Amino acid sequence: MHSVKEKVSNAAAAAQEKVEIMIAKGEEKAEKAAARTEAEKVIAKEGRKVKEAEAKMKLHETKAENAAEKLKHSRPVYGHHDPVVGGGQGHHAPVGTAANPTTVVPTAAYPAGSHPPGHHHTKHV
Repeated sequence: MHSVKEKVSNAAAAAQEKVEIMIAKGEEKAEKAAARTEAEKVIAKEGRKVKEAEAKMKLHETKAENAAEKLKHSRPVYGHHDPVVGGGQGHHAPVGTAANPTTVVPTAAYPAGSHPPGHHHTKHV
């Protein structure tokens, strides 16, 4: 639902951008027709470029707002968790290791040569 709303809003913003660009081009033509010097014609052209850039900027701002609105209403991603606060480097140690707080180097949490806790060795016949 929100994806459709975002697409429709983006399409409306793109249409508005095109309208603003066409208006800027029309104003440029009118200013060039009324211009008496070459400098006035250059100013009219630069004014059009400014208006086109503003229209494009407004389009991108609107698209960003639409994307943010969509994300605000989206469902949470399952299996994703927030980072651990105060977790040192922010990385998890591999299974069967414990971070040594003085060196921040993972060290084995169980004796060398043995299986990790919870491992059940079964023989398959």
